[in-house]
This record gives sequence, C-alpha cells and structure tokens, in this order.
Amino acid sequence: MQLLTQILKQINDYVWGLPLICLLLGTGIYFTFKLRLIQLTKLKLAFKCIFKKQEGDGDVSSFQALCTALSSTIGTGNIVGVATAIAAGGPGALFWMWISAFFGMATKYAEGLLAIRYRQKDENGEIAGGPMYYLEKGLHSPLLAKIFAFFGVSVALLGIGTFTQVKSISDGLSMSLNVPRYITAILLTIAVAFITIGGIKRIASVAEKVIPLMCVLYIGGVVLILVSHITVLPSAIALIIKSAFTPQAVFGGGTGITMVIAMQKGISRGIFSNESGLGSAPIAAAAAKTDSCVEQGLVSMTGTFIDTIVICTMTGLAIVLTQSYTTGLDGAAMTTHAFSVGLFIPLIGKYIVNIGLVFFAFTTIIGWNYYGERCMYYLKGLKAVKIYKIVFIIFIAIGPFMSLEFIFVLADIVNGCMAIPNLIGLIGLRKEIVAETEKYFEYEQPVELVTNIEG
Repeated sequence: MQLLTQILKQINDYVWGLPLICLLLGTGIYFTFKLRLIQLTKLKLAFKCIFKKQEGDGDVSSFQALCTALSSTIGTGNIVGVATAIAAGGPGALFWMWISAFFGMATKYAEGLLAIRYRQKDENGEIAGGPMYYLEKGLHSPLLAKIFAFFGVSVALLGIGTFTQVKSISDGLSMSLNVPRYITAILLTIAVAFITIGGIKRIASVAEKVIPLMCVLYIGGVVLILVSHITVLPSAIALIIKSAFTPQAVFGGGTGITMVIAMQKGISRGIFSNESGLGSAPIAAAAAKTDSCVEQGLVSMTGTFIDTIVICTMTGLAIVLTQSYTTGLDGAAMTTHAFSVGLFIPLIGKYIVNIGLVFFAFTTIIGWNYYGERCMYYLKGLKAVKIYKIVFIIFIAIGPFMSLEFIFVLADIVNGCMAIPNLIGLIGLRKEIVAETEKYFEYEQPVELVTNIEG
C-alpha cells in the first residue's frame, strides 16, 4: 500500500501541476473580468434568487438544488481538507484557498448557467444535465462529454463520493463516541441505500434540512473561538498572507514548504471543497425549477462563497489562531484539537467537529451518489445506473478501513482529471455565457423575494 501511495503521489503532482492550476485560475480570472466582477457586483442579487418564486421545468426548487450542491461540497474538505492543506502547505495554503474561491465563484456561475441552458429529460421524465450535455450539445464534442462522465463516475466511486467521506465519518465517530468501524460501515450502508434509492427529490429533501442546521452550529462554534482570540486575529491573518508567499521566512528553511507547495495544496484542497470548475455542481443545478439560466448561475455561485469563503475560512482561522498546525496532527485530529483548545469547554469542541464532520460528510455522500448516477446514465443508460448504485453502496461499506493518505491522493487525481474536460467546455462556450449574461442584465427585473423552500 505504501508503494502504491507513493506512485499515486507522483501522479497527483503531475495532474495538479502548474498547467492545471493555471487553467483553473485562468478560467476563473477570465470570467471574473469578462462578466465585470459578477461575484462582487451581483452577490446580493444571487442570494435573493435563492428564494425567488420558482417557475419553469425542473425536479426541485433552486434552494433545494443549492442545498444538494452544497451537500456534496460541504464535507470533509471543510474540516479535514483545510487541515491537510495547512499541514502540507502551511497557513499560507488558506490564502490560496481564498484566491481559488474568489475566482471560482465566476467559474461556478458559468457552470450553473450552462447547466440550465443544455439540460434535458431522461427516460423516466427526470431532468438530466451537467457538463456532459453542454460538452456534447454546445461544444459538439461527444468524446469530451464521455471523458467527463467517466471521471465523474470515478470521483463518485473513488474520490469525493465514498472513501474520503466514509473514512472521515468513521474517524469522527471513533474519536467522539468510540463507535467501532464495522458498526459505522453497517449503519452508513443502510442509511445511504435508503436515501439514494429515493432519487433526487429525497436527496434534496434531506440536504435542505441538514445543511443549514449544521452550518449554523459549526459556524457558531468557530465564532466563539474567534471572539476568545480576537486580540491575536489580526496577527493570524497577517501570518496567513505572509506565509502564502514566503513560507520559509515564517517557518524556517527546514520545513520544505515553498510558495509553490502552499499554492498547490491551497488550490487543490479549495477545489476539493467547493468544486468550482470540477463540473459536479451543474448536475444538481440542472434539476432546479427555473427558466432562467442566468439566475441559476447566480444561485450556483453562492455555493462557493458559502463553502470556502465562509466555512473553510472559519476552520482555517480556528487552526491558525490556536496554532494547531504546529502540533504534528493532521486531518480531523488537527481541527478537533483547534476546537478543543479554542473553546472554553474542550469536550464541546470535540463534539462540534466530529458530529459536524459526520453530518457534512454524510450529505456529501448522498449528493455525490446523485452526480455519479447522472454520469453513469449518460454513459450507459438506466440499466447501468442500477449496477452503479450497488457498487456505490459496497464501496461505502469498505470505506472505514481505507488509508486516509491513500484515499485523499486518489481523490485529488480523479478530481483533476474530471475538471479538465469541463474547463475546456467553459472556455469553448465562453461567448455564449457572456452573451446570455449581458442579455439578462440588459432587461433585468427586480427579483421577487418570495420564500419557497419546499419546492
């Protein structure tokens, strides 16, 4: 296993090398300026669109579609991924997560727009959409569409969807409640099977209830840490920025951490968390009940803001403020240490992290089950979806017994491979994205703020 992990690390370094980082950032930078800083100028409108009265084709409300997308993004990346990024790249990795998220918001907007623009219905009358369809119908490249779908299934089965989440849940329950791994495997397998068999509507129903509650509880815990360390907050932020560019000056020459490593770890973990440019969120966005591709693009954009600018930042600040990155711990153990030290009652911090991790990771599992299902449907049709679900459930059962280092490296590789065809599609359809946006805002009407969460 150790040899295989080392081989995968070399592959990962190649996949997440400078070319892919430049492609991800370059795409986000292009849309940021071509769409006139849409992530800043239209952020308020984007949040209003989440609760706008829904009209149009689709299976779920825009709020439910956003929660489904958030269910797949708010997970181990926010608790474990931030910690592993800081452990490998120093506090400066958090700065690069911010950079990737800022430009990633524009990328996520473009993905959401195209999701509605090119969606269609499957044999059961359910919405089918995502990069597969805008690569085939918009870019006229069935090959790229199939490559994306193949890696989409791979990420669902081998990356974000199963092993990384299940392992994190298992570790969280083991540390907080001493639950044996085999018990976790059995309970998770039953729960995932029950929810995912119900399809997108059941998944969305669970996501819209769990995600808002857990976000409030988790953010509340971090706010207490920030308040209790308010005097050292400015110096912590300064440390993050300084170590993003000169980590050796902060940690000394013996750490082996360079600016390139900080950038690589920050951007790759940022993408792992918010999935901007990855192409997953458009699959959920396509199911939204709306006729406006621009409005759904705006709603999709808020997902990256919530995931990384808010929640990942909260985790990163807690780690830096409590200096937990100097303990030699990694993953959930580092974040748990930060909360235990940072809060007045250590036991409360321990439970906030580990119970939050369990729920966040669980919703990621059910969200990615849907993404993989849609990719498998595109590749092989409805019959193959049944086989996919069986394999997915089996992988859930074996996840608690996998190596954390191995599964995160494997997840990074398939994530990067999935992003490449999607980014090519966004670049190829850039003129259409810009034209649709300009057309909408030329005739922009005030958004009717009518709460419609139930869909």
